[in-house]
Amino acid sequence: MLIDTHTHLYTEQFNKDRDKVIQNAIDAGVEKFFLPNIDLDSIDGMHQLVKKYPNNCYAMMGLHPSSVDANYKEVLDKMKSFLDDNNYIAVGEIGMDLYWDKTFINEQADALKIQIQWAKEKKLPIVIHVRDAFDEIFEVIDPLNDKNLFGVFHCFTGNIDQAHKIINYGGFKLGIGGVLTFKNSGLDKVVSQIDLKHLVLETDSPYLAPAPHRGKRNESSYVNIVADKLVDVLQKDRQIIIEETTKNVQQIFKQLH
Repeated sequence: MLIDTHTHLYTEQFNKDRDKVIQNAIDAGVEKFFLPNIDLDSIDGMHQLVKKYPNNCYAMMGLHPSSVDANYKEVLDKMKSFLDDNNYIAVGEIGMDLYWDKTFINEQADALKIQIQWAKEKKLPIVIHVRDAFDEIFEVIDPLNDKNLFGVFHCFTGNIDQAHKIINYGGFKLGIGGVLTFKNSGLDKVVSQIDLKHLVLETDSPYLAPAPHRGKRNESSYVNIVADKLVDVLQKDRQIIIEETTKNVQQIFKQLH
């Protein structure tokens, strides 16, 4: 069984053929889909998808860093009530993103701290988004890291030193997606130096489609392409890649039933 540990199947990009996309993925051996939340507006669609596919779709609750603004505390209060009243497999997608805009860098850091505390209280993993912000993320996590903090650094695109720092935290896996297939990303050279026990698979669909679909809409079935690339990069049997990454997912997402 393959698991897409990060997919936004509830977004408008799938409005015309969502059921077909899900069925195509299931037919391709991808049986579970983890849905990270983005903001208050994405919650309802995410919940509807989980209700329709209770054995396949699993929701997270969190505020995406790119959605953090001056009203972030008010938004987080509302999200916390959802977290308290429903079952989620993780607090996510949370983190820091300084690629487009650094206006709310302090607010992003504070929102991350608050949501990390939620995860610790609930004994849930966190799913971290990081873009142009590894140093800032590490600054937040370093003093908070302990045996109660665990999760996934989703869409990992860092260097080997950053990978080792994350691994040395002790409770985190690296989410590997379509960027691994990009010719000049260099991610293959980094991942080749990392033990398979630290990796999980994802698509981040509809974004970051792997080659040869780069630039088009990504789909959960394409997690197979990521798995195939990992076979080449790590020089391991495909079945071992699937079994080990699935086991890694189960280690992190303890709420999975």
